[in-house]
Amino acid sequence: MNLIIGILTFVLLLTSLFLVLVVLMQRAKNDGGMGAAMGGSSMESTFGADTSNVLSKATINAAILFFVLSFVLYLAHIYQSKHLVEVDAKLPIIAAPARTAPAPQPATPAPVEPKKP
Repeated sequence: MNLIIGILTFVLLLTSLFLVLVVLMQRAKNDGGMGAAMGGSSMESTFGADTSNVLSKATINAAILFFVLSFVLYLAHIYQSKHLVEVDAKLPIIAAPARTAPAPQPATPAPVEPKKP
């Protein structure tokens, strides 16, 4: 399950980067802005007169994919967290006896030498 979540997260990251780039490449209403800087003229020569249609379709498809992947990842994380709790609850609990600290030894007084008279 972790592998699938990791792969879907990577695909979501790529989709979000693609979505940002496609939105930035689109022309604004006044035909200026980042669309011209990001290669708007090369997009026009590649796709012809329907450049805005191609970019808007790509934006719509990328947005749909982004939201679907986000929702699937949300459900996968919920599924994983619920099943992780159930697995931990089924494990047996073994109580190990506690080690007792050794009793302190009584201090022995130093030997007293007898006094010489």
